[in-house]
Amino acid sequence: MHTTLRALTAAGAVALLALTGCSSSGGADAETGGETPASAEGWPRTIVHDAGETEIPDEPLTIVSTSVTLTGSLLAIDAPVTASAATGVGPITDDQGFFRQWADVAADRGVEVLYPDLTLDLEAVELAEPDLIVGSSIGADATAEAYDQLSEIAPTIMIDYGTHDWREILDQLGEATGHEAEAGRTLDDFDAWVAEQAADLEPVAGPVTALSYNGADPSMIFEPNSSQAELLTALGFEYAGAPDEVVAEHRSDASSVTPENLPTALGDKSALFMVSIERDGVDGVTSDPLLANARAVADDTVVPLGATSFRIDPYSARLLVEAVVEAFGSSR
Repeated sequence: MHTTLRALTAAGAVALLALTGCSSSGGADAETGGETPASAEGWPRTIVHDAGETEIPDEPLTIVSTSVTLTGSLLAIDAPVTASAATGVGPITDDQGFFRQWADVAADRGVEVLYPDLTLDLEAVELAEPDLIVGSSIGADATAEAYDQLSEIAPTIMIDYGTHDWREILDQLGEATGHEAEAGRTLDDFDAWVAEQAADLEPVAGPVTALSYNGADPSMIFEPNSSQAELLTALGFEYAGAPDEVVAEHRSDASSVTPENLPTALGDKSALFMVSIERDGVDGVTSDPLLANARAVADDTVVPLGATSFRIDPYSARLLVEAVVEAFGSSR
């Protein structure tokens, strides 16, 4: 498990892209005092991504996102995203289908709905006249099957956000958009803020875990390599995933555990951090007779992380940290 946030960023950038950062634009020319053209350094550039390689000829000025999951990361690095796919309206979205952790930012920047309900509309993408398309290769918002068609409209990159964590994704998007400096500042500022929050915390002694509780169905326990675990570790908690002997199925960042094995997986955990939309799973866990003897249930340390904590981006990462501080801060 990574012990520092910046170390994870450095390692993640290699694992995700095998790319190096390139300065792209914006600095004053030392001799002329004018602006350095974007094409003078780093453009065109070839981006290695989860669907192959894409050459981007110039720094993008009009970006559309076919992945509502990735739009928050684009906004966080101030990339010029003009339109984004929207999911169905629900408890974690605004009334357009944008995730509520960044919906206000999108509104302030005039980001339009590219198409609703994650139903790919190639005509809408073409009408947006993008010079870069950002999409996902996995999940409900995946558009990998249309990669060739999208690439005919504009240079397109696909990101597997299940394999790569939010910090790695930020580095990749910074490289692809020419906003690597903004990505670096976003991560540095976040790290400094997390360090301040950690100084105000009183973590419980003993291992903790992050859980998506599913009642009679298998529940998901987030692995030590997950973004949720990374954030909890940075805040000073001792993180532990599910023991191998009780895991029904491993995923990239989480493992499923059947109800009969859940008491073994959770019994010794000092705190359970709940990742769920419905009441954050707290009521389900505390009322489950199989978990009545779990340490966290007895100690009343079953903690909701909020509905935005399932898929981490720079905005939901901050909300997760704030939820932990509310539960374990010295001023609580």
